Amino acid sequence: MMALLQRVSEARVVIAGDTVGQIGAGLLVLLCAEPADTEAIGQKLLAKILKLRIFLDQQGKMNRSVQDVGGGLLIVSQFTLAADTQSGNRPGFTNAAAPALGQALYDRFVQAARAQHPVVQTGRFGAHMQVHLVNDGPVTIPLRMTAF
Repeated sequence: MMALLQRVSEARVVIAGDTVGQIGAGLLVLLCAEPADTEAIGQKLLAKILKLRIFLDQQGKMNRSVQDVGGGLLIVSQFTLAADTQSGNRPGFTNAAAPALGQALYDRFVQAARAQHPVVQTGRFGAHMQVHLVNDGPVTIPLRMTAF
């Protein structure tokens, strides 16, 4: 399972003109499930995201987590993180989980996030979304968790 984290001062997801998820300061989490992923891998990734020290402390060093600063999480499904661009000019997506597995893992990830963190918003799995964000820093961190 992979995620692309963006530290944001604000972010929102819009579908067909309606805002469906919105946070102030926190993390935009673009999330992609892969075929071999499990709920346990998702739990491991979530634990890392919640504890990752990428927010500034009083001395201006990245030493605080999203939990430490009370920031929000905006979790958006994004299968295109699994794009294979090795050959040709059109990306392939066979490295992404099939839609049913991807949605199940995404839903479990969001459910676990809501149980462990007070501010969790989402996009909508499989929808065409516009994601608006103000990247703070900019800070963008790729993460990948596997069973191995």
